[in-house]
Amino acid sequence: MEVRIKKIHPQARLPQYSHAGDAGLDLYSVVDETIAPGERKAIPTGIKMAIPPGYVGLIWDKSGLSLEGIHRLAGVVDAGYRGEVKVVLVNLGSQEFRIAVGMKIAQMLIQPVETVKIVETSELDPTSRGEGGFGSTGRF
Repeated sequence: MEVRIKKIHPQARLPQYSHAGDAGLDLYSVVDETIAPGERKAIPTGIKMAIPPGYVGLIWDKSGLSLEGIHRLAGVVDAGYRGEVKVVLVNLGSQEFRIAVGMKIAQMLIQPVETVKIVETSELDPTSRGEGGFGSTGRF
């Protein structure tokens, strides 16, 4: 499969896999930015993408950044979207976090999407779990 990428910023880098067999393509910042504790910002990548129909780009954290309290929010890039890919980051840590041009800020997985037919019903099939959620299975 091919994913066409258009650079729209002179500092933009094409997404790439760091290692053979990696699931996620690294996404890079095109700006220097500081995110204060508790703050969230949309960080531009300087690229637009043409994800093929039937697929989606899912943006996920970089594990090294998450250890520093940096987490991505949002994260769905639909096949029909042609705007700049931006990564919404939030600083859950206690220190300012500095982003530099060219820094890896997130990773994207390209995955198939199943389009479903929605059917309204008055009853759902019963399961052993039922309505149990939020800790209903215990901790151990």
